[in-house]
This record gives sequence, structure tokens and C-alpha cells, in this order.
Amino acid sequence: MITKPKGTYDLYGTDEKLYTYVTNIVNDYMANYNYNFIRTPIFESSELFHRGVGETTDIVTKETYDFQDRGGRSITLRPEGTAGVARSFIENKMYGNRNDPVKMYYNGTMYRYERPQAGRFRELTQIGAEIFNSYEIATDAEVISLGYYILKEVGLENIVVKLNSLGDLESRKNYTDALVKYLKPHAEELCEDCQRRLKTNPLRVLDCKYDAQNEILKNVPKIGDYLNEESEERFNKLKELLTILDVDYEIDENIVRGLDYYDHNVWEYYLEDGSLALGGGGRYNNLVKTLGGPDIPGVGFAFGVDRIIALLRERLSEKEVSTNIDCYILALSEEEKIYALKLAQDLRLNNVITEYTTNNLSLKSQFKIGDSLNAKFLIILNNEDLQKGLISVKDNATKEEVKIDESSIIDYLISNI
Repeated sequence: MITKPKGTYDLYGTDEKLYTYVTNIVNDYMANYNYNFIRTPIFESSELFHRGVGETTDIVTKETYDFQDRGGRSITLRPEGTAGVARSFIENKMYGNRNDPVKMYYNGTMYRYERPQAGRFRELTQIGAEIFNSYEIATDAEVISLGYYILKEVGLENIVVKLNSLGDLESRKNYTDALVKYLKPHAEELCEDCQRRLKTNPLRVLDCKYDAQNEILKNVPKIGDYLNEESEERFNKLKELLTILDVDYEIDENIVRGLDYYDHNVWEYYLEDGSLALGGGGRYNNLVKTLGGPDIPGVGFAFGVDRIIALLRERLSEKEVSTNIDCYILALSEEEKIYALKLAQDLRLNNVITEYTTNNLSLKSQFKIGDSLNAKFLIILNNEDLQKGLISVKDNATKEEVKIDESSIIDYLISNI
């Protein structure tokens, strides 16, 4: 038997309903916030991620799926969404002569060769949002609050934003130098990965899960002490705006994010108990320029949809996430089934979500199916009524049943749904 590759999964049943439930909420929020959908290729030139994400990040050094295509080109399955969106922003000249922000969101699969575990896969789904061409702190606040309220809307009430500032390039360099100076004498007390990071990407040492309780890391210099005046002002302003927007946040100076393109404000979305990160984001004022575009700032976030689904599976009932239908048609005889086929098409073409069965099932079984689909109305066909030009319609909530003239059935259902 052929089985799926390690670290992947099939999306169906309850999980598919949860995925649809989450994405429908995201789509509604993105429309309300005026974000436009963008889809970028699943594979891109390896150079995009090496330059954008960073040569020394864990993603690029250990987790990317890299291969050569038949033309000898170096190709990488996308490990994250922002670099591809930034590449599209540049390549399609979306900056043009615009002075207003360019707002986009995506929903797609990413690929990382990492150890599979609960809520973490090698093929994963991320939903993210990006804003280009705005340096204003209000933009950061909007992006953070957008993600925060989406998570609350899907049913995860106990969300907190863990917030930090990396400062501008000058502040970040000064802090990195101080961090290396502090950690070098203790290098042998760190895990093997952190010893490597100390040489290649020192900030990543701060969010190492293995060394999290290491006394050495508990006493590292604080990045807040190295922010210059502008960086500190931006961070303080962001905190003020998040308070105005009723976003629960806390300062965590170990939030550094794992990608090289971040500067200034960074954050992660956590359950209130701090047990699980659901996603995160930050500002990346130099990414577009690094990838060969104009000097245009950006900011954005991404969620791990797989983790959200895992949590919702525990919290929401089947009924809460079921995709309700408008009508379910019940029919027994061959003539009734033919009528059901035509009626279902007419209803569907009038935007009424309709289902019926072609199997030879009893009325009792068909009633059960209608209930399982959470049908708002049951349309019960029988030859005697049809000969009189009537159709029985039952309201599944009130249990009231009425007979409607078949010429009025579509108008009746549309007006009552």
C-alpha cells in the first residue's frame, strides 16, 4: 500500500470543515480590512529565500526542500510566504506611483524539512497578510490587531500578543555585538545549535527551546537597553495604539523571530498560558530593497493553520463548524427522484445550497441525512402532492410544515432563508 510522505496529512472530514470555517472567517476579515488576495508559486528560485529569509537562518540551513530542475536551475519549495509576496510586489511593479499602502493576504502550503510533531508538519498551511509602502506605526498596530481579532473570532478567546522591538539596523547591530560578547565565554554551556548560531545568527540563541531554562540565557543583556531614540519611540507608540485597539499584549524580549529580514517591531500570537505559538510577524523595512526592489518598507504576519485546526478540534463541536445547507430534498419513487434532480438544479442556480440523495434510502434515513447536514428546510416530495402542483416544506428549526405551490417554491425559500 502506498502511504503519504512523513510529515504530511490528508485534509477531509472534521478537519476539512475546520479549515473551511477558519478560511471563511479570514476571507471576511480581509475583505473588511481591504486586503487583496495573492497567490504566489509553490516553488521559487532558491536565491529568493537565501537572500530574503537569510543564509544563516535555521529555515535555509536545515529545513528547505532544495532541488535542481531539468534545466539545472536551483529551486526551493517555499518555506514561508513573505519573500514570495515581496518578489511579486517588485516583479509586477505594484509600487508604481502609489502613495497609499499596498495590502495583500495569502493562504497556501509551505514546506519545511523539520521533525514532525503535534501541530507541526513538513507540508504546512499558512495564512498571512502583508502591507507594503507604509512606515507608520499605525500600520503595525492594524496588522497586529487584524491577526489578534481573527484568532478570537475563530474561537480562541485566550490570545495574547508577545511583543518586542529589534530596533533599526544600528540598534540591532549594537545589541548583537553586546550579546556575542556576553555569550562567547559561555559558548560550551550552550546546545550544539546555539553554538553554531552564536557564530552565524546570534539573535536566534534567544528563542532556543532547548536552552530556554539555561541560566546563561536568563541573564543576557536586554535588547531594550540598546534601542536608539527613534526605535524606542516607535515601540512605545505601538504599545499605546495596541491599548487603544484593546489588544492584549505583553513584552517578551526573547521574541526575535527566525528570519533575517525583520527589524523594529516583532511579535508572536500565543495562547494566554504561553504554551503554544500560533503565528507571528514583524516589520521588514529592508526586504524589498534586499530583493532588488525600491526602498519600500513592509510589515506582516502569518498563522500556522494546522495548529489552529488542532486547537479548534478540541474546543468546538461538530455542529459549530459544520457547513450548513439551505435545503435537503427527500424523495422515494423514481418520479420523485427525477423531480428532485431538476428542483435541486433550479435551487442551486438561484444560490440556494441544496442537497438530495440518489441512493435508495428510506424516508427515515433521508431525514437523518438532512439533520446531519443541518439543513434549514426539508423539501418532502410525494407524487400525490406533485400531481396537485404542491410541495411540502418543513422548517427544521420550528418543525412547522407547509405546502407551497410549486411555481412559488424558489421565491418562498429565498425569502425565508
